[in-house]
Parts: sequence; C-alpha cells; structure tokens
Amino acid sequence: MIDDAAVNAFALPGGPIFITRGILTHMNSEAELASVLGHEIGHVTARHSAQQLSRQQFTQLGLGVGSALSPEIAGLAQAGGAGLQLLFLKYGRDAERQADELGFRYMLKEGWDPNEMPKMFATLQRVSAAAGGDRLPGYLATHPDPGDREAVAKKRAAEVNQPGLVVHREEYLAKVNGMPFGEDPRQGFFQGDTFVHPALKFRIDLPAGWKKQNGAAAVVAVSPGEDALVQLRDTGKATPEEASKEFLGQQGVQAASGGSSLVGLPPGSSYFRAQTDQGALAGLASFVPHGGETFGILGLTQASKLGAQDATFRKTVSSFAELKDPALLAVQAPKLQIVKVPRDMTVAEFVQQNPALVPVDEVATINGLAKDGRLAAGQQAKRLVGGVPPPK
Repeated sequence: MIDDAAVNAFALPGGPIFITRGILTHMNSEAELASVLGHEIGHVTARHSAQQLSRQQFTQLGLGVGSALSPEIAGLAQAGGAGLQLLFLKYGRDAERQADELGFRYMLKEGWDPNEMPKMFATLQRVSAAAGGDRLPGYLATHPDPGDREAVAKKRAAEVNQPGLVVHREEYLAKVNGMPFGEDPRQGFFQGDTFVHPALKFRIDLPAGWKKQNGAAAVVAVSPGEDALVQLRDTGKATPEEASKEFLGQQGVQAASGGSSLVGLPPGSSYFRAQTDQGALAGLASFVPHGGETFGILGLTQASKLGAQDATFRKTVSSFAELKDPALLAVQAPKLQIVKVPRDMTVAEFVQQNPALVPVDEVATINGLAKDGRLAAGQQAKRLVGGVPPPK
C-alpha cells in the first residue's frame, strides 16, 4: 500500500502489486478491494507486457517545462522531479479485458461477490467526471477503459448462481475508519496564489496566473507562456551562503553581476546564467534561512527575458515569510469517519447533517453513490471531518 492520494493500483513485472491510499478511501467493501486486486493479479498471471513504462511527472499537467528549458537546467532546478508520483504501467484493451475476466474468476474462487466489481468501475468513472473528464483517476489513466467494462462485469455477475458469496462492507469500513483522505495539507497547499506549509510554518506568494504544483521535491510555478519558472525547495542544513556557493559551483552555472540590483534581496541571493544546448538561460537564486533549514527560491527563464521576469522573481522571493495564521497552522488532513445513517436520506441531507469542507458529490462518490443517491436508515456511511478552511 502506498501513502498517496492518487486513485490508483498497479502491478509490476515479477508480481509486486501496489494499491494507493486514495483508491482505498473510495472503496466500500472488501469485495471491491478483491475485484481490483484480482484484476492486478490477472495482469501478472497472464504475463502481460507493458506497452508503456513511464513516470508521471510535472509535465503531465501540460506545463511543458521541457519545451522551454534544457534537460540539464531542468535537472538542476529539479523541475522534472517536482511532480514525480508513481511508476505506471499501461496495457492494451485486450489485456485489460483478460485481466477483468481473470479477476472475476479469482473473486468467485475465493468466495467474493462479483456484483461489487461493476460498482468499483462506476466509482472510478465518477472520480473522472468530478475532475472534469480530462484528468482520469490513475487507475483509469493507466488501465485504458473501452467503455463497456462496467456493463460486461454486470453481465458476468448476473449469471452467477453461487451461494455464500460475501461482500464484507462493514468489516471494510471499520478498517478505513480514520484514514486520511486526499492530499495532506500539512505538507503544503495553495490558497489562491499563496502557498502555505503548516508543518514547516512558512508562506510564499507565487506569481498570479502561473500554473502551480506542490511536488514531493519542490513547489514549482510555470508562466503562462511556459518560458519561465519559479521553484521553491528545502536545501537542508547548509547556511544560505553555503547553499548559494554550491548552486553557483555547478557545471554550466555562472554568477552574473548583481551590483545594486541585489539591494532588498536576502543576503544569499545572486543572479546567474547557464549555457545550454537550447541557448542561454538566466535567473535569480535566493537562499533564505527558516526554522533551522535553508530554502532555495529559484527564478529561471531565457536569458533574453530576464529583464521582463525580474520583478516577478524579486516579488516572489520577498514574499517568503513565517506562517502565523493560527487556523492555517492547526489545519489537519480530512479523515474518513464512519457513522450510522439515522434515517433514509439523500446524500445532500447527509452532508447537511455532517458538514464537510468538500462538495456533496465528493461525499457521494466515496460512498459509492451518484450525487443524487440515497442512503438507507441504519447503514454505515463515510463522512469527512477536518480539512482546509476556505480562504478568508
């Protein structure tokens, strides 16, 4: 199991099978879990070969960092690793159909109710729809869906006449009770153009209108023209002066004259140039101390455009400050909480009685229902507690 908010599961060559926390929070029975694991086991036992092996990186958002920056400088800025998440395998439709069939057979053999398999497909489709249809949950993005898999799964299940099949809904819900849901806001989140990090107690304003992502290695913002970026990362325990010296000592990077233009910037700041196969790049590198660590703020663009971007880079650097808002410092990741439904009600009524900082349709999805779905009296349901408060 991977502590990742992405809704995904995958098998690697040789048999290891991985399942994310994100997909577990969207399941509602052990039989649903068995359907996904059975499918992945099917890929392994059928010895399916991957059509594509790739890492999901920052460029998945269409930011095109590589189109503006050379591989050398992208590696230097760690932009390529900023959005690194999971290792994904993609299979063809025939392989997917075979894995579905094998998963169905494995479920029956072990006594799980195959009627839960189409429910899982429906949930994944709702996750996709909630994202606007253009950002599939990982499980659909990496498992091409021919469109009829839910219907085929329903037809297979309807033909089963096997007594004693189990679902284990309540047993499963007891296991996920208290599980964190979604991204952990304590590891940083955006409020508009401001990035706040409650655990490290800092805030920084990123350029308005730029595309942004909080990755495992760095926070990155890319300009609308995809010709400039700003990156924030923790450089460790080195002093700002030591971090700056190390940065400027890298091959291909040279300090540029700053002079009076460095007035108003942190002491560990310098302009620089870098010559690459795609031409000359330039930028501003600042290193600031905070909480016993040194944070590097890098502004990077084509050398000919530094003048146009300089004010933006300087403004971003100057905005880095200690986070003091008590509400933001105390924010916690939303968690699943299992409660008993007191009466028949719609999902909207359930959310009204159990307020959450997420939309009604998201609460419906994690309960395996459409937005207009209904909950029955006495059944157990998931509600979400905690989370990020709305901007003031």
